Amino acid sequence: MPVVFRFQGFRFFFYSNEGEPPQPVQVHVLKGGLEAKFWLRPQVQAAYNWGYDARTLHMLLKVVHDNRELIEKGWNEFFR
Repeated sequence: MPVVFRFQGFRFFFYSNEGEPPQPVQVHVLKGGLEAKFWLRPQVQAAYNWGYDARTLHMLLKVVHDNRELIEKGWNEFFR
């Protein structure tokens, strides 16, 4: 699980086996046993949320949006 970055104890990462054929660029966020997955395109949106409250999920959406280029760069370097 390549970690792209960490923020306030949250780990932003992707799974190295995202499926066949590969899924679009995405990032998973994990902290304290809770996890969410975000699609990056065409817009940042939650694919699923396992346990984060609405306030935290909104904050994570903003962090993913603000770091979309960094996440895409990490994805492309790993998978290409």
